Amino acid sequence: MRITIAGGHGKIALRLTALLHERGAEVFGLVRKPEHAPDVEAAGAHPLELDLEHAGRDEVTRLLRGTDALVFAAGSGPGSGVERKYTVDRDGSVLLASAAEEAGVPRFVQVSTMGAGRTPDPDAGEVWQAYIDAKTSAEQDLRSRNLDWTVLRPGALTEDPGRGLVTLSSPPVAPGRVPRQDVAAVLAELLTTRRAGGRTLELTEGDTPVAEAVAALGGPTGHG
Repeated sequence: MRITIAGGHGKIALRLTALLHERGAEVFGLVRKPEHAPDVEAAGAHPLELDLEHAGRDEVTRLLRGTDALVFAAGSGPGSGVERKYTVDRDGSVLLASAAEEAGVPRFVQVSTMGAGRTPDPDAGEVWQAYIDAKTSAEQDLRSRNLDWTVLRPGALTEDPGRGLVTLSSPPVAPGRVPRQDVAAVLAELLTTRRAGGRTLELTEGDTPVAEAVAALGGPTGHG
């Protein structure tokens, strides 16, 4: 199974890469900066340099041909302003989804955030409001595509060790925290079991083992 991860140098993406590599998947990590390539390689992926903010659809389409599943785990990151929330978190996902359709990539898993799909708190500041608006728009675009899509909205991300125990369900899920390692574990399970197509899911730490939580979602299974 060939899986491409956009935002391949991100904290969730590197953890996901290692998990997928352990499961025998061939992983490609898209990176914006060449100096990120060694970390992606060390995690078990082939790095591919691509700047989503400046790439054209034809270039991305060529790069994605032969991919079985695409994960959008890119983000503008803390400290970025309003403009990059849209150029990365929204436009990057839209570009990849469009190219995935053109390239014949069947599966697209988007890492969003809890809070997307709702009106942001007007007191949260313009950057947070832009972030939520960008993620909401990216979700809406993906749902309109002819792809086997899944949207995953994690809660507040932490660096705590993964527990392998989660709450995973259609919205609404009560706000909460979740270790990045457990987000990666859920993504790996979604990808390798091919469950939850056409579903929007919210994720926090909880009491259900990851494999059990994903199995409860129903849908196709099978490893590739």
